[in-house]
Amino acid sequence: MRTSILCAFLLFLFSCQVEQKQVDLNPELVGYDAMQLSLDEAERLVHLPLGCIDTEYPNKLNQVISSDDDLVSPTDLHPAFYGCFDWHSAVHGHWSLVRLLKSFPNLKERSVIIDRLKEHLSKENISGEIEYFELETSQGFERMYGWAWLLKLSEELKSWDDPEAIVLEENLRPLSELIANRVEAFLPKLNYAIRVGTHTNTAFAMTMIYDYAVVYGNESLLRVVTDRAKFYFLNDIDCPLGWEPGGYDFLSPCLEEADLMRRILSKEDFKRWLKEFLPQITKGDFELEPGLVSDREDGHLVHLDGLNYSRAWCLFGIAKTLPEYNYLVEVGNKHIEHSLPSLTDGNYEGGHWLASFALMCLTD
Repeated sequence: MRTSILCAFLLFLFSCQVEQKQVDLNPELVGYDAMQLSLDEAERLVHLPLGCIDTEYPNKLNQVISSDDDLVSPTDLHPAFYGCFDWHSAVHGHWSLVRLLKSFPNLKERSVIIDRLKEHLSKENISGEIEYFELETSQGFERMYGWAWLLKLSEELKSWDDPEAIVLEENLRPLSELIANRVEAFLPKLNYAIRVGTHTNTAFAMTMIYDYAVVYGNESLLRVVTDRAKFYFLNDIDCPLGWEPGGYDFLSPCLEEADLMRRILSKEDFKRWLKEFLPQITKGDFELEPGLVSDREDGHLVHLDGLNYSRAWCLFGIAKTLPEYNYLVEVGNKHIEHSLPSLTDGNYEGGHWLASFALMCLTD
């Protein structure tokens, strides 16, 4: 997609914020007014992942090599997920395409998207991915961020009522089951949660894995995630939200933890826990400044745009769970409004992954 077209879309989007907002009709969420994508906006946004999943270079392989024989191209190493700069971003991109089609079944690009998904997520290509994961040097590959996104992709396909999705999910299932088993084996060994704002954040990965376990009815995985979440986070108090963000953050350690615990705990228990964990967020005058990006051509500094989207989906989630905190929706909307006008295809540093973060908070 040409930059001028996407820029025009973003100007249109930014000038029509009132039209973008769709009120949730759940009577418990009266006034819940989080920003949502329209069909026209989705038609334009879809070109970011479409233009990403087949882009092999530049590429950050993040592999451990044991001999010269391992020095091969990304497509040889990862026949399904070779594009979008790195493996987990390629998974992001495929998830984005599925989420867009699932949310907007009448997309003009539907046939193109289906063809690309079939090509990438073939049984043969997924077998090639499994071969890589089974290498002795790849046991910790993409742990747990990439694992979580792969399970998120699988969950999205599983919960999509579409004949094409059935085949794609079946093709992907051997890899998702391998990773689910790997999570079950790893989490009990992780004695301390990783509380950072980047890829290794434990709460973020566990949130996606929890949702996967629910959709698949994977009771053993659900039990492990629930038990470890309580072990890591149940007694946490006074999370230092004022210390955030770090310079390279695309996740909020405090808010990601809350996003996980709202799933794990009952509504009343979560309400009590949140008052101890983030007392400032339970006040109606709560404010949070969006992350400021100084240079969107820097692949690390542009992470802060991702932080604004991830903060938004966490705030929306808290408000859905506890409607009395509905004022958090406006705080989340302001974060989206800050970064959305810069979601262009001009800088691949952010364009290869930020669309998926935007979709996480702009689609249900």
